[in-house]
Amino acid sequence: MRAWRSPGNHTSPRSTRLGRVLRGLRPDRNPLRRGSDRAETAMLAVLLAAFLAGAPFAAHAAGSWTYATSVREAQAQRAATHQVRATLLQTAAPWSVGAGGAEAQARWKAPDGQVRTGQVFVLSGAAVGSTVTIWVNQAGRLTDSPLEPSQVVGRTNMARVLAVIALAVTLIAIGLAGHWALHRRRLAAWDAEWMATGARWRPGGRAPANGD
Repeated sequence: MRAWRSPGNHTSPRSTRLGRVLRGLRPDRNPLRRGSDRAETAMLAVLLAAFLAGAPFAAHAAGSWTYATSVREAQAQRAATHQVRATLLQTAAPWSVGAGGAEAQARWKAPDGQVRTGQVFVLSGAAVGSTVTIWVNQAGRLTDSPLEPSQVVGRTNMARVLAVIALAVTLIAIGLAGHWALHRRRLAAWDAEWMATGARWRPGGRAPANGD
């Protein structure tokens, strides 16, 4: 037995703005579709194809360049820095919440044989007289450690992601610019057609006079 449905309970599918946009860009033979509509659909298809084809190349190019640059940087850093042992001249501050280490006065020998002292970062509570490994430059001054292989890989992956994002943003900007240009063209065409056919909607079919 078929259930009776009240006419007042009938609901029609709700049309969303995204749905209207997609229907407007759908390639079909609708006679009401303008040339600018078809041009916009073709433009979006070209931009999508450009992204799908260009994203792998952009990621590969950015990753290869970043990897080669980082490897050369790491090699230059290793050539200009040295690992030496530093002896603590004082006990490091004890461990505290939120701090995994502390600075302490230490002494080490530079590559040229000179003895230098300075503040080095060590584990909290490190005892006086204990030794730690530090990185120094040719003059024996403290410096950062060379890039690790994991850092090189991290830079490379980040460059790949940023390259794809940059390509997407560029194509989106081109698409928006093209959309607004075509939209202005559609508005101008609607105004021209209304000026040409609007008189038919007036009583007697006469053209609108100045001041009407």
